[in-house]
Amino acid sequence: MRKPSYILLLMIAAFWILALTPQNKAVVSEGTSSTVQPKNAQSTPSGDEVCAGCHSAIYKSYKLTPMAHASGRATENLITADFTHKESGVHYRIFAEDGRAWLSFERKGDALVHGKRELLYYIGSGRRGLTYLFAVDGFVFESPINWYGDKRTWDMAPAYQNAQEIPMNLPAHTSCLHCHVSGMRPPLQGTENRYQMPLFPHSGVSCERCHGPGSSHINGGAIVNPAKLSPERRDAICMQCHMEGRVSVERAGRHIYEFKPGDSLTDYIRYYVFPESSSAALGAVSQVEALAQSACKKKSGDAMSCTSCHDPHFSPPPEERVSYYRSKCLACHGELETKHRPKEKDCIACHMPASQSTDVAHTEVTDHRILRMPVVPPPPLETSNDPKLRLVPFPDSPEADLRDLSLAWESLANRGMEEARPRAENMLRHALVEFPNDPAIFSALGYEEQKHGAINAARDHYRRALSLDPDSTDAATNLGVIEAQSGDLSDAIRLWQGAFQLTPGRSNIGMNLARAFCMSAKFNDSRDTIIRVLEFNPDLGGAKKSLQDLNRPHPTCNF
Repeated sequence: MRKPSYILLLMIAAFWILALTPQNKAVVSEGTSSTVQPKNAQSTPSGDEVCAGCHSAIYKSYKLTPMAHASGRATENLITADFTHKESGVHYRIFAEDGRAWLSFERKGDALVHGKRELLYYIGSGRRGLTYLFAVDGFVFESPINWYGDKRTWDMAPAYQNAQEIPMNLPAHTSCLHCHVSGMRPPLQGTENRYQMPLFPHSGVSCERCHGPGSSHINGGAIVNPAKLSPERRDAICMQCHMEGRVSVERAGRHIYEFKPGDSLTDYIRYYVFPESSSAALGAVSQVEALAQSACKKKSGDAMSCTSCHDPHFSPPPEERVSYYRSKCLACHGELETKHRPKEKDCIACHMPASQSTDVAHTEVTDHRILRMPVVPPPPLETSNDPKLRLVPFPDSPEADLRDLSLAWESLANRGMEEARPRAENMLRHALVEFPNDPAIFSALGYEEQKHGAINAARDHYRRALSLDPDSTDAATNLGVIEAQSGDLSDAIRLWQGAFQLTPGRSNIGMNLARAFCMSAKFNDSRDTIIRVLEFNPDLGGAKKSLQDLNRPHPTCNF
């Protein structure tokens, strides 16, 4: 189930729209080149059934867990929907027809907001939430509506509860798919959400996610046993999906979906947190960070891990949850069994209470900080202009490089923490000296220069980013804005055409391109581009109005 992944629009000057760095918590860096293929991608991952022959008891137990049902074909887990979103006035249905799953949408009186999409896959077990995926021309998107398991209700996708327009162009990012599927195919070169089908070969999170590729083990070779790994590599297996931090940055030339059990997770991604204070509010994926703040973990150190309390192969049924987790607490706190509230058997209710998630609506989060009672409110988070405030990697170590840290501050600034921008800009300038061939640094610094009006410097940075990574859509979009404002519409068109071809779901790029065509008196090209925008984003008000203007006897470019 997705959270907001990037800021769609930022208006600059009078018309042109500037791209921002994608602001999902995992910053998708360009790496050294978008042509780099996943180093650890598997072409033929094994399904759980292969393991069942020798591990039948574990297989049967695991198949009852939410992880085993975290993804699959839409028809395998179809929850019907039939509701009208009050704020947008759009009526949604999810239904089965002729053995296929469908999402329909309709707003009365709006001919463009009327259609349906075939739902191909589901993401999420449904216990906490679930969404569906559909494809347009091979580009995969998440449904604009989600099922929320805690409240057992349908509503808009997270952060879109009050949206006036349908978000039909929410790209299915690898940062989301990675945690819900196994054997995921990486996006096609240069794209963020165009995949070769089938998107993944097996339903759910498979055995290989925690134990590594099974191909050699089938023939008698070794398999990864997380319990025998070093604490850092053991914990990384859980952390890859149960940790977000304040911000995260993929390492240069690497992607989180390349991670394999036994690897060091920090070779692929860096998570960053503010260590000076903790927040009373919890995100939907904050379990590892919260556990690290607990007295239990601090006193136990490496001896304690997620598996101290959780068996990945087994989920206790509801009627056994209280006694099951109580036994986990008493394994370390046995002396309290008869002294500490002996009649109160539910340790979790007091020390790990559920609270509302800060980033996913209708969703509760179990507090893994294992709080003492009574709870002492944590200190408020300082503002980022406090010079004492540090952004440090999690787990904290001196190995994080300036490149990752500068991009982390930049991501925070682009997500609204403007106080972080001076620090980000200063670090980016130093990082450029240390990493002179990193396209992500050039693109981010180009954006900062562009905001300051240093157009020539911004142009140089974007061109350098594109020379290192020709498929950098952010660099191409922003450079196109510079060229358009300088009067070079032909070069702007060239840049935006390439970017829009790779990411047709990004309406801001298409609208820039349509306006450039219109201003060049290429009205048919402008009209075709807007139609393409509406194919992916049929409820975009600006595009609908612009299409009306272009269809007049005397077309106008009032967009």
